[in-house]
Amino acid sequence: MTISDVDGLITDIDGLRQSAGLHLGYTGWQEMTQERVNQFADVTDDHNFIHVDPDRAKDTPFGGTIAHGFLSLALLAPVSQQLLRVTDATMSVNYGLDRVRFPAPLPVGAYWRGGGEIVELTEVGGGLQVKLRLTIEVQGSDKPAVVAESLIRVYA
Repeated sequence: MTISDVDGLITDIDGLRQSAGLHLGYTGWQEMTQERVNQFADVTDDHNFIHVDPDRAKDTPFGGTIAHGFLSLALLAPVSQQLLRVTDATMSVNYGLDRVRFPAPLPVGAYWRGGGEIVELTEVGGGLQVKLRLTIEVQGSDKPAVVAESLIRVYA
């Protein structure tokens, strides 16, 4: 079991069994762009002006466009893949979410990063269920954009 230079855990399934309570660190900072928000709006058919109309969104309490909550939530998939790598897993699947909150917006133009912690490990047929507490933090904000407990099943 090792913590990588970029943050995150690289381990095998046996090492993962000993990792409850381990903070996995953080991803690098990335900018949330209007292009990414617009692409998400097109894919989901959610063109609410607070996401796609910068001029109109200036007059909201957000002061500009913000990422969709579900876009912020979707960022957790690549965050978890960057922060946890199980070298002998034949596959892993997203099993679901236990708790999701959106405490603060993720403004377009802001920088965000993901963080994670292994909360709990449960044996399941052929592998382990990993409960991760994942966050999407916004640079300069006191509150994260997303806090979620994500369940991932890792199979040998």
